[in-house]
Order: sequence, then structure tokens, then C-alpha cells
Amino acid sequence: MLQMLQMRRRQRQRLFRGTMYALFAVGVVALVLVADGPLIRRNFFNLDIARDMFPDVLLIAARNTVLYTFLAFSFGLVFGLLFALMRLSSIGPYRWLATVYIEVFRGLPALLTIFLIGFGIPIAFQTRWPILVNITLGLGIVAAAYMAETIRAGIEGVPKGQMEAARSLGMSHTRAMISVIIPQGFRLIIPPLTNELVLLIKDTSLLFVLGTTPATKELLKFGRDLLNQRTNATPLIVVGAVYLLITVPMTQLVRVLERRSARAR
Repeated sequence: MLQMLQMRRRQRQRLFRGTMYALFAVGVVALVLVADGPLIRRNFFNLDIARDMFPDVLLIAARNTVLYTFLAFSFGLVFGLLFALMRLSSIGPYRWLATVYIEVFRGLPALLTIFLIGFGIPIAFQTRWPILVNITLGLGIVAAAYMAETIRAGIEGVPKGQMEAARSLGMSHTRAMISVIIPQGFRLIIPPLTNELVLLIKDTSLLFVLGTTPATKELLKFGRDLLNQRTNATPLIVVGAVYLLITVPMTQLVRVLERRSARAR
């Protein structure tokens, strides 16, 4: 009797899966039949326009996107660690300052922060910074706020016994943090930090608010300018493909790191 019930359950499961596959196939076929294929290819997948975008889309736009991401991530990592340690500090003013910073820059839209850095500070202090400095600060300040919380969680995730063991060996609190706690904390937060890197790559699309030159365009600005010139969406499709070429390997790396971290735990 039990075997018959199990067979019926498996049959129902196979029937359900088969129905879902059939519905999916019907939906795809319906989309193909309804959509105007030649019009879509002409407006979204024009090979002549895509061919004209190379090699500039890789040598200029993609290179700038990677450079801006690297600068902002480096800034965010250094200051994120600093503010994470301040957030964990026993000194009240340090802890309050870090809390205010993290809450403010996590709450503000990144576009507004970039605008304030790029235009507010030069107006307030009557100074003009190089574009790379504005980019690094605009994206890096926001990244540091998010990374600070991630790093703080990683440090707090290290068992307290690790600090006690290090202190019992004669290490000072500072030495134990640098040599024992922070390295272990970073091992726990490698996947979320990699996710933050992927988000930063996409956030470089907000840098258009600072103004760009032909030599400083990032990917989305490059595609939008060509879209306006050609009145064709192919440049955006190409730019999206380049974004995927950059981000998909990183997301796969996150999965590998998560599996390794799970095995280690």
C-alpha cells in the first residue's frame, strides 16, 4: 500500500513538472510568434552598429568602468575597516561618529552623494579636484558605509575565545585584532564583499552626473551617447553584454567562495 502511494506521488510530481515545462514552452512559442523578429533585430541587435562600437567599448568604456570600480572599492575597503573598528570601539565619540556616518551614507541615494561630492565640496571650498578624485570619493564613501557594516559583522562573527586565546599568549588587544581577529573576520565576509564589488561595477553608471569627456566615459554613458546618435537600442544591448562579461564571473566566484566557506564551517 505504501509503495502504491509513493508511486502515485511520484506520478503526480512528474505530471506537475511536465505541465510546467509545457506551459513554459507554449509561452516561449507565443512570444516568438507575436513579436516582430525583423524589427527587433533591426532596433536591438543591429550587427553593423555593434561592430562599429569596437574596440572603443572595451578599450575606453570597459577599461574606465573597471578602473573606477577598483579605485572606489579600494577606498571603501580601507575606510570601511576603519569605521567598522570605530563602531566597535569602547570610546564613545568614535562609536557615535561611525554610527552617524554609516547611517547617513547608507540612507542617502548614491546619486545624491556623488553629486554632493562632485559639486558641493568644490563650491564650498573653492577648489577643483581631478575627475578621478571625485569618482573615488563619490562611490567610495557610499561603499565604505556598506562595507563597514559587513566588516563589523565579520569581526563580531569570530568566536570570543579567539581573542581570549590570543591575550593569554601575551598579545595586546591591538596586536590580537590585527593578527588574529581581523584576518578571521575577513575570511567570513569574502562573499558579501565580492557582492559589494559587483554592485560597485553597476553603480559606476551613476557617474554621468559628474560630466564626462570622450576619454572618461564609463560603459552606460558610452552606450547612451551612441543611442542618442543612432536612435537605435543596439548600443545598450552591447553595453549590457559587456557588463555581464565583467559581473557574471564575479558572481560565480561568490558562489565558489560561499561553498568553500560552508565546507570550512
